[in-house]
Order: sequence, then structure tokens, then C-alpha cells
Amino acid sequence: MKQTDFHPDASPGLSPGLVPDRPADRPLDLSGVDCLLFEDAAAVAEAAAEWILEQARRAIAARGAFRIVLAGGTTPLMAYRRLAQAQSADWSAWHVYHGDERCLPADDAERNSRAADQAWLGRVSIPPRQIHVIPAELGPEAAALDYQQPVAAALPFDLVLLGMGEDGHTASLFPDRPLPSAEQEDTLVMPVQDAPKPPPERVSLTPRALCASREILLLITGAAKHAALVRWQAGESLPAACIARAGNTTVLLDRAAAG
Repeated sequence: MKQTDFHPDASPGLSPGLVPDRPADRPLDLSGVDCLLFEDAAAVAEAAAEWILEQARRAIAARGAFRIVLAGGTTPLMAYRRLAQAQSADWSAWHVYHGDERCLPADDAERNSRAADQAWLGRVSIPPRQIHVIPAELGPEAAALDYQQPVAAALPFDLVLLGMGEDGHTASLFPDRPLPSAEQEDTLVMPVQDAPKPPPERVSLTPRALCASREILLLITGAAKHAALVRWQAGESLPAACIARAGNTTVLLDRAAAG
């Protein structure tokens, strides 16, 4: 874990009351990726929400719009619930995309887009045309093809929000699963047909798309993630580690994950 001093004004999104703890021993070395430690998942989610809001303010001031890619998972959902309570956000300038989706019916509660809508997006005034849902109900191939153009038109993103699974996956990029070949380097969205966790059919942004962002924010919480962090430290090419190293990434993690 990077051991430079932390200053709230140098790290967008964190108010002085959310200054993270510094690890007293056994610091994590995540290959030079900036990493901030918090007490628990709730603190990570609160910091993430503030970080997102600050990046949105900066992007809108500089470019007139804020383009964010959302993650699925428990901790991102906690952050979304906090975003739903934000009082001063200029929602009219937000453009929302999803990093991955499960190939389930559009109204299925297990879809990332459905969960984000219930926790946050359906409670604020982002124009519906600016919420870009992956049409995963079409199946992985058709949905990936359909989502390619909206993603291409949005690049570069302002912020990509990611989580990490117990196996080190991020979005729906799983260890030891194929990625687009060199001949497919322009592919921004890929079908996933053999995911090791249900449902096996999914759609995911590719590493190229996820890394085409001004900033990546990676949330890692819970003791179940510690083993993957140890593998990351050991140099394994886990998807989350590869994306983090390739982009301008900050990791927010809690004590349980840090071990």
C-alpha cells in the first residue's frame, strides 16, 4: 500500500471527516496502485459516494457533462443509496453506463441495472435518455454488439467504478477466461458465455473500455476478498489487478479485506 501522507484536498471526494486510516503494519503493496484504508464497508461506500460527487462537479465544470460507469455488488449499492440523498448534484449533466450485466429479463431483480435503479437512479432526476442500460435480455452476442456504439461515443469516461470478486474478477472479466484478441482491439463490449458464477451468460465492457477513463475507483471490502488481495500482491494477473495497474486507479478498501 502506498505510504505517502494523505491530504483531503489532494484526493477528490473525501471530506476531512472521512480521512482514511493509515495501516499500522503489514502494508499492502498493490504494484504502485494508490490505496486508501477505511474501517468498514460502510465507510468505503460513504467515501466512494463523496468521491463520485466531487469528480462529477469537476467534470461538469470543465466539460459540461459527467460520464460514469457503474459496478454491481453490495458495496457499490451502498454508495448508490448515499448518492440518492445528494442535495446539490446537477443530475441533468450525468451520463450513466454499466460495466457489465447479467443476461436476465430486463425487470429481473438480479440485474445490475435494476439494482442501481432501485437504489439510486430511479430516485433522482437524471434524464432517462442519459442512463444507458445494457440490453442483456437480448443475449450476450446481440447485447454486446448493441452496446458498443454508446460506449464508443462516450469515451473517455470520467470515472469507472469497479468492485472485485473473491476470485479477483472485476465487471464480468473472470480469471482464465478469454479476452478479445489483438485482431479485436477495437472491441469495447464483449459477450461472456461461460462465467464461473451464475448466470453464465453476461455482457461486459472490455479492459480497453474500462481503462479508457480519466479515473478508476476500485472498491474492495470484506474478509472474503483478502485471499484475492494476497494473490494480487504475489503478482498474479487477476483481472482486477490488471485493470487497476493499467488505469489511473485508486483503491478504497476496508480492514476486513486488508487482513
